[in-house]
Amino acid sequence: MSQESERLQDIEVRLTFLDDAVGGLSQADADISQRLLAVEQALRALRSEITSLRAAVGHDAHDEPPPPHY
Repeated sequence: MSQESERLQDIEVRLTFLDDAVGGLSQADADISQRLLAVEQALRALRSEITSLRAAVGHDAHDEPPPPHY
């Protein structure tokens, strides 16, 4: 095999590994995006639940007087 042929084969092998790495990163990015969306939805649901609970109890932390040591 000539040196040029070896270099070409080396480049092809590297390109294959890079292609696999890019594919793996794309899948990881898609997975992270889905998990982030799920976390955002859960946060919205929790905020809504907290708001509902505050309204049901009729309690707002901003209306409380400061603790006695202030």
